[in-house]
Amino acid sequence: MTEPTLSPAADSPSRRHSAGRELLDLLASMRFAVSLFVVICIASIIGTLVKQREPLNNYVNQFGPFWSEVFGKLDIYTIYGAWWFLLILAFLVISTSLCIARNTPKILHDLRNYKEHVREQSLQSFHHKALGHRDGGTEAVLAQVGHMLASDGWKAKIQVRDRGVMVAARKGSANKIGYIAAHSAIVLICLGGLADGDLLVRGLMLVQGKTVYEGAGLISDVKPEHRLPPGNPGFRGNMMVPEGGRAGTAILSMPNGVVLQDLPFDLELKKFIVEYYDTGMPKLFASDVVIRDHKTGAVSEARIKVNEPLNVRGINIYQSSFEDGGSALKMTALPMQSGGKPLELEGRVGGSSVLKAEGQPPLTLEFTGLRVINVENLAGDANGAGKGTDVRRVDLVNSLNKHLGSGAPDKADKQLHNIGPSFSYKLVDAAGQRREFNNYMVPVELDGQRVFLAGVRENPNEGFRYLRIPADEQFSLQGWMNLRAALLDAPSRAKAARRYAEMATPADKPQMLPQLQATAAKALGLFAGAEKFKPAPKPGSPMPGANAESEMMGGLPALSNFIEAEVPEGERQRVSEVLLRILNGSLFELYKMTREQAKLSAPATDAATQTFMTQSVLALSDSMFYPAPVLLQLQDFKQVQASVFQLARAPGQNLVYLGAVLLIIGVFAMLYIKEQRLWIWLESAPGQPEVTRVRMALSSTRESPDTAQDFEQLKVALLKEEKEGV
Repeated sequence: MTEPTLSPAADSPSRRHSAGRELLDLLASMRFAVSLFVVICIASIIGTLVKQREPLNNYVNQFGPFWSEVFGKLDIYTIYGAWWFLLILAFLVISTSLCIARNTPKILHDLRNYKEHVREQSLQSFHHKALGHRDGGTEAVLAQVGHMLASDGWKAKIQVRDRGVMVAARKGSANKIGYIAAHSAIVLICLGGLADGDLLVRGLMLVQGKTVYEGAGLISDVKPEHRLPPGNPGFRGNMMVPEGGRAGTAILSMPNGVVLQDLPFDLELKKFIVEYYDTGMPKLFASDVVIRDHKTGAVSEARIKVNEPLNVRGINIYQSSFEDGGSALKMTALPMQSGGKPLELEGRVGGSSVLKAEGQPPLTLEFTGLRVINVENLAGDANGAGKGTDVRRVDLVNSLNKHLGSGAPDKADKQLHNIGPSFSYKLVDAAGQRREFNNYMVPVELDGQRVFLAGVRENPNEGFRYLRIPADEQFSLQGWMNLRAALLDAPSRAKAARRYAEMATPADKPQMLPQLQATAAKALGLFAGAEKFKPAPKPGSPMPGANAESEMMGGLPALSNFIEAEVPEGERQRVSEVLLRILNGSLFELYKMTREQAKLSAPATDAATQTFMTQSVLALSDSMFYPAPVLLQLQDFKQVQASVFQLARAPGQNLVYLGAVLLIIGVFAMLYIKEQRLWIWLESAPGQPEVTRVRMALSSTRESPDTAQDFEQLKVALLKEEKEGV
């Protein structure tokens, strides 16, 4: 009966040793390192495509609630500081270091070994081989071969044997040094990245008990537990300084808030400088600054330019960007509702106020920006009309989308022009809903007509849609605003309808006047949003007229819907043309009335007036959909610039630079340097003591056509070839 055998325990020393060995082999394997490198490359691509450290609302708007939350859990928005990214980076360092540790001794041993012990018979098995002879004894030929190899850059070692002499030569050994250099470069660059990332900051926060600040308010009010000391060995943050202002604290963005980094100096911005090309495009950003050292009290002045940082106490200060530093604004709030009066407002960029429009609930007005220079492409198409000027077409069916669009055309043939200052603001209602507005200060010439551009968008991911308001002969908004106010006034509409009917009624058909007056009043009322009617029944309605009576917002869509509801389909085109002609005529009478009230001369019946009226009709129609009770027009401003600086203390910077140099050297050595080994066996020819038989062979780490050519040159130089076996 056979005795049962006992297997080793699961946790026996041999089993544990085997598992540890396998783990070490995995970490030190090149395949594992390459896999980690691929994952890091993919993560870096994601970090490039997805903007990092943006407000959460931006990601919700871009990806939706579900995926924005999923990506947030994976730290996609702070991918370079994510724990898993840093962990993979650390494993890559370990894996590559183990690869270097495992292979470097072999490489160094190989560099010292000339392999002179190779047997002369084995030379016949090489791909590149030759056999020949040279005149002279073995010693004389050895001296000649040594001189020739040395002159050609070969390093050789000689082994004297009983039957002859073996010469082992080597060239291109730097190829193996390239392996060590390239892999060491990866380790150094990764270590530099870890040192310059959030790892040091997080470690310092953990050791010193610092926490992330998630609130808002003044930097001076933030408590010490959210501040890092000036001696922090490594960080990267931003700091905004307005002209005439001073700051000594950088802001370090973290996934769920910020950490403040106190600096060993104060930075004061004397002046922000921006220079422009003739086209209006910027060519220079620079900041004249004053540095006040906290320790020594020394004061120094310097200029910081883009790509020319300033180094202070080991901290590099870069010109990152520029912002508005709190420019003072003077505006007029023009009413967009009936019966309103203009209001004079003052504000400061970055501030807010309460806007109380007559008959409207109060709104919070946030001033968000001022741009003094706006360079836009105003090129036209082949017909002389820019892409953004489709508003000139009057289409009763296609309304709003045809009238609102980009503020400037986007054509391949660019004509860049500075179209003057603009400012942006937000209106916030009681429910917290925000709309952003961007209005230009001066009119812009589009298709021969000067228009004021008033932009609006619902969220930051959308482009602005612009209302184009024609400028009057004084280059102001007043003419159009007077026309709009008269349109919204019922007595003025009635008077304009009567004047139009009296003007358009034929002298021989006075009975048409009441009907024409009623039609004109109806058209003006619909256009002004003051008329109600029952819309045409929608498909699926149980019976005609089942839809409730609704009040239209006005504009051209109101006329279009009225025609669809009241006019048979076969008559709609003709009625549309008639109604539009009556509307244009009535609005022109309304415009003449506003000029009479302003004690201005009657408008001339020329092309300029016709263009003004055409654009006015479209702007009036679009303004019925303007989502604000007032339109703010910038009257004056006092600009205050602010520089945004990036401050970095990067202890890993030198490691990265050294790694970059080693990587260049390593890649160059591995790609362009071939290691070649040459063996030459010298022995006296049988029966001919004054003739030396030469057998040679060549091996190379990388075969190429050049290898065969090199060997042929060596054969010509070293021997007179003879047939094998001689």
